[in-house]
Amino acid sequence: MTPRPPSSGPDPKKTAEQTAEELPPAKATKKAAAKKSATAAKKTTAAAKKAAAVKKTAATKTTTAETTAAVKKAATKKTTTAGTPAAAKKTAGTKKTAAAKKTAAAKKTTTAETTAAVKKAAAKKTVAVGDPVAEKAAAKKTTTAETTAAVKRAPAKKTVAVGDPVAEKAAAKKTTAVKKTAVTQKTAATKKTAAKKTPAKKATAKNTVPRQASASASASVSASASAPTPARRQRIPAQQRVEEPVSPALPAVDRDMLLAGTHHDPHAVLGAHPVPGGVAVRAFRPYALGVTVVAEELRTELHDDGGGFFSGLLPLPEVPEYRLLVTYEGGVQETEDAYRFLPTLGELDLYLIGEGRHEQLWQALGAHPMTHQGVTGTRFAVWAPNARGVRVAGGFNFWDGTGFPMRSLGSSGVWELFVPGVGEGELYKFDITRPDGSHTLRADPLARRTQVPPETSSIVTASHHEWGDAEWLARRTEAPAHEAPFSVYEVHLPSWRPGLTYRELAEQLPAYVKDLGFTHVELMPVAEHPFGGSWGYQVTGFYAPTARLGTPDDFKYLVDRLHQAGIGVLMDWVPAHFPRDDWALAEFDGRPLYEHADPRRAAHPDWGTLEFDFGRREVRNFLVANAVYWCEEFHIDGLRVDAVASMLYLDYSREPGQWTPNEHGGRENLDAVAFLQEMNATVYRRVPGVVTIAEESTAWDGVTRATHHKGPSGFGGLGFGLKWNMGWMHDSLQYLGHDPIHRKYHHGEMTFSMVYAYSENYVLPISHDEVVHGKKSLVSKMPGDWWQQRASHRAYLGYMWAHPGKQLLFMGQEFAQGAEWSEERGPDWWLLDPGYGAEPDHRGVLDLVRDLNTVYRDTPALWRRDAHPAGFEWVVGDAAEDNVFAFLRLDEDGAPLLSVSNFSPVVRPDYRLGVPADVPAWHEVLNSDAARYGGSGVTHPDPVKPEPQPWHGRPSSIRLTLPPLSTVWLRPA
Repeated sequence: MTPRPPSSGPDPKKTAEQTAEELPPAKATKKAAAKKSATAAKKTTAAAKKAAAVKKTAATKTTTAETTAAVKKAATKKTTTAGTPAAAKKTAGTKKTAAAKKTAAAKKTTTAETTAAVKKAAAKKTVAVGDPVAEKAAAKKTTTAETTAAVKRAPAKKTVAVGDPVAEKAAAKKTTAVKKTAVTQKTAATKKTAAKKTPAKKATAKNTVPRQASASASASVSASASAPTPARRQRIPAQQRVEEPVSPALPAVDRDMLLAGTHHDPHAVLGAHPVPGGVAVRAFRPYALGVTVVAEELRTELHDDGGGFFSGLLPLPEVPEYRLLVTYEGGVQETEDAYRFLPTLGELDLYLIGEGRHEQLWQALGAHPMTHQGVTGTRFAVWAPNARGVRVAGGFNFWDGTGFPMRSLGSSGVWELFVPGVGEGELYKFDITRPDGSHTLRADPLARRTQVPPETSSIVTASHHEWGDAEWLARRTEAPAHEAPFSVYEVHLPSWRPGLTYRELAEQLPAYVKDLGFTHVELMPVAEHPFGGSWGYQVTGFYAPTARLGTPDDFKYLVDRLHQAGIGVLMDWVPAHFPRDDWALAEFDGRPLYEHADPRRAAHPDWGTLEFDFGRREVRNFLVANAVYWCEEFHIDGLRVDAVASMLYLDYSREPGQWTPNEHGGRENLDAVAFLQEMNATVYRRVPGVVTIAEESTAWDGVTRATHHKGPSGFGGLGFGLKWNMGWMHDSLQYLGHDPIHRKYHHGEMTFSMVYAYSENYVLPISHDEVVHGKKSLVSKMPGDWWQQRASHRAYLGYMWAHPGKQLLFMGQEFAQGAEWSEERGPDWWLLDPGYGAEPDHRGVLDLVRDLNTVYRDTPALWRRDAHPAGFEWVVGDAAEDNVFAFLRLDEDGAPLLSVSNFSPVVRPDYRLGVPADVPAWHEVLNSDAARYGGSGVTHPDPVKPEPQPWHGRPSSIRLTLPPLSTVWLRPA
């Protein structure tokens, strides 16, 4: 704006024409043009009336000059004077005026708004109360429609999109101002004005409610006579602005995204939202015939916008509590609106998920029945960062998730939706829109209950089990596993007693295991898996106990009953890999997510499965939280971690060129190492008393070393509590597989284990892997006739229980089952039927196992110092010609147990063995050749006293008659 000299404003004694002559040339020209246009329209009479009104107003000693200045200023901005009818009609027909462009306060207001401001200012500054002439003049500055619009100003913030019949209908019903404006326009169109030369433009597709340009956009005049700029522009107060109601219908772009399943924030467009003119309610209900909103006393039927979309405008100042009545062909459904609820996940949850440190991830993701904002329903949440959209599909929506889109929670990759009315037992999956726009229906990775295979749906569940094992949990922290008695009975649950459920197993398994004296059971499988022949080692439901045997609470009941019987519970846990089923984890959201992005790293060469990407923090979090989940939620006492070796080495079962070295050029999988360390550290910190056990078959340094202690290799320990001694298992079974006459040539296979026995904390496993797929059962591995096989079997178990390390025995081997195990039929229990002729042979082996466990638990020398070299001493380890092995086990006080094994089929009388001199006599506590076990009965019923004859480097010795194919235990008498 060009600066002007200071002025006290136009001379109030001058006429409008005189004042115009004093304006700058440009503005005077525009004023003259406006007058010429008015004259051409033959409206001089109205102009004269206006001038007379202005002069009369000046006589009342008010600041009419200020108002005149505002009028003149507006006129100079290509806008006709409001007092000139012809100009007013021209202005009404002009959609965009210079005043609208340059006056910020009038930019988004109608003519009615501005005129109302002028009228208000005139009433305060110019019109004297009781002066009919002044009042009449002021009234002629605005049309009736403009005044009505100012009075009926709507509380809107946006304009109505023209072309939307629903919006127009709603706006027409909710505001009288729109109707009166329309009447004014129609009336103005019939007058003979200058608008004939400049006809009013029709409403465009963006203006359902026509706007009127104001000739007095700046008519709110300052009272200060010393203003540097006469008739300066001022903002109209917010409370005086008139805003138009908006259309409640969804824009086309949102409709398209919702239909395609690619909307990231459906809550922003669906549900109820305050808008100009009221509260817009939008519902997306495919296949519905109608939707009605019920809010207290208000019932509003929403407009059917087509495609399953419904919308309406409620005449309310704020969003109410409301419900939806949805009409389908089959009836009417009353329901809460899923899109009126706030997110159920907090910022802390999302932060921890993003950092990969949510140690109770199962409480954040998955399906959780809950009460949210006073409404019962189920919260669904899933991590799918590559998805373009995620929807929930299930039985509650006839497996069509179109109307149940989830919202994306920021950059976390988590999608969430609270669905009212959905509760326990409902089936569901996630309908994921891949990056390429295609769809995939996936089971929930964190589902805590699933359908019985081969069905694959996830099930909404909540736990109602009340635990009764507090005494057990308190007692299990008394000593670490490697310093406590630890003999494990491995069980394949579906086939142990085929057909039994978890609760039925709970009535039989604890009693059986307790009778045999085992301290723990190891259960396989537990986590859900689609193919029974995988024995549970190809997991699809990492957070769900297999549904083959019952519900999660049923499984808890089984664990509870085992604890109450004094039996610990271990489970096989499989974090190394997962199957490629297209409804599970493989390329879960359309791209490699849980698996490694490099196909060479992702594909497991042996099992046709996919390996986890241990370098991705969210994947590590998924697995670490899963380990914690089983221990915390199901009171599991330990995890036997499967296939650790395949995780540790990049070249595992791969040929040169099929793998890429790590950043140091080595073959170690550094990501897997970090994951195992994190998992172990987290589990031991969170759940005192548990133990983790590695099935690791190599010489990796420090499997059971603490994670913060580095070894010779430079790596910190992996942090496991125990490790399967696969070397002992292979070597000892290979030795026993030889004919006794040839065993002397393989004597070192039995003694080699003591070279590394204290490098780790070991478990000696005779597991399911050793009695299937042509490997034969344990007794059938032994050479010779049936008697020799059973004798060797018994002798081997005695040797195993006395050897440093913990023991694990697979079901069926405790009673010398002759056939290989099959998951289809389970153990041959009929061998223990009293009606079977050979029943005593099998019963004898069962009795031996019971007695082994009984003596074992009562003899600290057999378990207290399993992981310490001071707990073991060879008596004779080089008697290869005799096939004899003799050693001492010692507890922390030095109390010994002498174990002697004779793996030849001959009796060896007066076999001399060196013993400690401070033991006055030895008593036989167990002999595998006892007649009641099915042996030949060569035993030592009387105490055996040492002789002062040095032998085997000791000052004293004893003479024993060694039974054939036997193991004998002696303790100080």
